[in-house]
Amino acid sequence: MGAEGTFEREPVALDARITADGSSPWPVEAGRYRLVVARACPWANRSVIVRRLLGLEDAIPMGIAGPLHDERSWRFHLDPDDRDPVLGIEYLGEAYRAADPDFDAGITVPAMVEVSSGKVATNGFQQLTLDFSTQWTAHHRPGAPDLYPADRRDEIDEVIDSFYEDVNNGVYKCGFASTQEAYEQAYRALFSRLDALSDRLAGRRYLVGDTLTEADVRLWVTLVRFDAAYHGHFKCNRHKLTEMPVLWAYSRDLFQTPGFGDTIDFTQIKQHYYGVHDTINPSGVVPLGPDPAGWLTPHGRAELGGRPFGDGTPPGPVAEGERVPPLT
Repeated sequence: MGAEGTFEREPVALDARITADGSSPWPVEAGRYRLVVARACPWANRSVIVRRLLGLEDAIPMGIAGPLHDERSWRFHLDPDDRDPVLGIEYLGEAYRAADPDFDAGITVPAMVEVSSGKVATNGFQQLTLDFSTQWTAHHRPGAPDLYPADRRDEIDEVIDSFYEDVNNGVYKCGFASTQEAYEQAYRALFSRLDALSDRLAGRRYLVGDTLTEADVRLWVTLVRFDAAYHGHFKCNRHKLTEMPVLWAYSRDLFQTPGFGDTIDFTQIKQHYYGVHDTINPSGVVPLGPDPAGWLTPHGRAELGGRPFGDGTPPGPVAEGERVPPLT
C-alpha cells in the first residue's frame, strides 16, 4: 500500500526472459517449460489467450491453479491429490522457492516453470506475451495471427500504456484503496479512461489497425471481469459494462472470437475475487449473478470491418483438458 491509502502493485521478482537468440539464461525450447496460470487472474488470462491464438499449446504445456489461495500462494486444488500432475507441487510457491530458497516477494501467475528443475524461470507478465509473439515464432501454428506486428509496435505500446494504470491496474486501485480520497481518485481515472476508450472504439473494431493485437488482449481481460467482479467487489460502480454500449459490444465481439471467450470461467473468477479478498468481503459469500447469457448476444461490430486474424486463421478447438464450462 502506498502513501495516503493508494494501492501500488509490487514489481515481479523473477523477470528474466525466455528468448530464442541466447540473450537470456532461459532458451526457447518446446516442452521445457510449463505455463502455470489461474482462470481467475486477468494477468494470467493474457498468456492463455495469446498462447491459444498462436497455437503454442504443444510447445508450452499449461498447468491451472484453482481460484482459491491463502498466504502460502496459489494452490492446485482442482487437480487430483491437490497437486499439479506434472510438477508434483501443491502450491506454486514451491516452484518459486526452488528458484530462490529465500524468495519472499509476490507469488504470482502467470509463471513459466522449468519442468526438469521445478524452478520458476520467469513471472514477468508484462513481457511474457510479447515474447510468445516474437521469440516463440518457430513454434507458432500455421495461420497464427501477428499480434505484435513490427510496423505497429509503437502505436500498440502507446495504447497499452494509456490504459494500464487507469484500467488494468485501476480497478485494483479502486478495490484496495484504504482512504476515500485514494478511492475517488482511482475511480475517476478509471471511468475517464473507459470513456476515452469508448470514443476510440466507436468507429473502429479494434484498438490498433484493423486486426486483433496485443492491445486488445490486454484491455479485454479487464473488461470481461468488470461486471462479475470489479463493479461490485471493487466498487467500480459508475456503470456496469453492460451499460457502456460501445465497450459492451466490443467485449462481446471478442468474447465470441475463438481464443477469447473459450478461456473464461466466470464461476472461478467470482470464487477468487469474492472468496480470497477477505478484507473487502469478510463473509466470503460469492454472488450468483450476473447472468452471463448476454455475452452470446449479437454485437453488430462486424459492420465496422476489420479482419480479426489478419492474414491468419482462427485457432482450432480448445485442447483436451483446457476447456471451460459453457455459459448457462
